[in-house]
Amino acid sequence: MPSVHASRIVVEFPMYSIDHRSFKHQLIQSATGGRIGQRGKVAVVRALDEVSFQLNPGDRLGLRGDNGSGKTTLLRAIAGIYPPLSGRLDVVGSIASLIDCNLGMEGEASGVENIRMRGILLGLSRRETDNLLDDVAQFTQLGSFLSMPVRTYSAGMHLRLGFAVSTAIEADIVLMDEWLSVGDADFQKRAEERLMRFLSRSKILVLASHSEQLLSNVCNRIIHLERGRVRAAWSQEAHDAVYQVGLAPQLETGDHL
Repeated sequence: MPSVHASRIVVEFPMYSIDHRSFKHQLIQSATGGRIGQRGKVAVVRALDEVSFQLNPGDRLGLRGDNGSGKTTLLRAIAGIYPPLSGRLDVVGSIASLIDCNLGMEGEASGVENIRMRGILLGLSRRETDNLLDDVAQFTQLGSFLSMPVRTYSAGMHLRLGFAVSTAIEADIVLMDEWLSVGDADFQKRAEERLMRFLSRSKILVLASHSEQLLSNVCNRIIHLERGRVRAAWSQEAHDAVYQVGLAPQLETGDHL
């Protein structure tokens, strides 16, 4: 059964060759970003600070918060890009990441070659990869451009191809960083319909967005992040209640903001 279980996970980024005091001053001035600390002689930014939650089939989790609050970092941690420094993160099920649809695209390879490579990476058989190719070609309507190197594509063509490939395979867990906006009005309508069908087949959705209206419409649970900490959470299952979450302890080895 697909699930995501995070128990007090911590993600930190070491900042080598940066003066600790001047970097702290910059973060204070920006009023955003994670908390800064010191590990030995290295300044670190704690992007996620003992974050805990559990997701089961049917959960649609919305992540809200200012820029630098940790939303994208949390998505990337779930995707396996950023392993937690401490705590435990257990993810069960296949993952489709819409954080960056163009991630992994090889510029010198053609559109067809990129589609086939994505199929191979996903463990698809030759027949399944051919079906993937047919689906993407029909949806994108890129025609002969699919035989050309991806580096020759316009930004809109890149998005079409990346979006089509990312939504062609069913996944248990879908990760999104903001709602996708792809192409002109006609293509955008078709993309929205495709995206909704794709999401309806998924078991779990984690969506980061600045739009409270979007999160309210799409999600049944919301977590509010602030500088890497969970400040509040909301759930329909909790009778539409908002509850405050206690703050995690301060960095043990350095300053905090």
